[in-house]
Amino acid sequence: MKILSTLPVCCLSIALVGCSNSDQNEKKDHADDNAHHEVHWAYEGAGAANHWGDLKEEFALCKTGKAQSPIDIKTASLTDEELPAINVSYSATPLTVINSGYGVKVNYAAGSSITVGGKSYDLLQFHFHTPSEHTIDGKAFEMVAHLVHKAADGQLGVIGVLFEAGAENAVIGKVFDNLPAKGEEKAVAGESINVADILPSDLAYYNYSGSLTTPPCSEGVHWMVLTTPVQASADQIAKLAGVIKGNARPVQADNGRVIKK
Repeated sequence: MKILSTLPVCCLSIALVGCSNSDQNEKKDHADDNAHHEVHWAYEGAGAANHWGDLKEEFALCKTGKAQSPIDIKTASLTDEELPAINVSYSATPLTVINSGYGVKVNYAAGSSITVGGKSYDLLQFHFHTPSEHTIDGKAFEMVAHLVHKAADGQLGVIGVLFEAGAENAVIGKVFDNLPAKGEEKAVAGESINVADILPSDLAYYNYSGSLTTPPCSEGVHWMVLTTPVQASADQIAKLAGVIKGNARPVQADNGRVIKK
């Protein structure tokens, strides 16, 4: 008891609150430290794709979902069906390039859309992954552009444009010649871009119901992966890879989903 009697009264009470301001500050420091060390989703390390579903409750579908993207499209097992045409109505938009650290994105001004099977989807943005996320018969392409659209009922419709190394692409050049640093965006004065100009002339596509390929991995996405690849130069693809290192989620199980062509 002699030892205890030398301690402050608050410690003798063994109360739930700290013994002093310094004790409370220590607890706050630990809380701040934990927040500082929160693991963020990424493409490598502790936050890599195989861990996304465990990082946050709202990312659970990344782990438990049964209709996840991307997938390997096995052409020999496709269901042949006359799919509705993609009717494109895109206009030019002022060019602002965004480097989120996860990818390179261009937001699109209102007024551009597609219509598929009588349903209209407004174009919101397009962004890039390298290498491609979807694979065709196990083969990944050097790069892919995802054109993200949203319908009035909230459903997302994403067109995937596959790129192979080849001729220089003038439209891609406008974007990749103006790549900002990580976490920054760059408005290019007097420059506009029309994403219609990167589309192949043949808009035939692979179709299935999948998900976002980044957290929260929401499902119900109407995927339209174009069957005809387009080209960008090796130097242009290298420019993207120089600021975004490998931002492709690995292919996911198809779980018996029907993939149409």
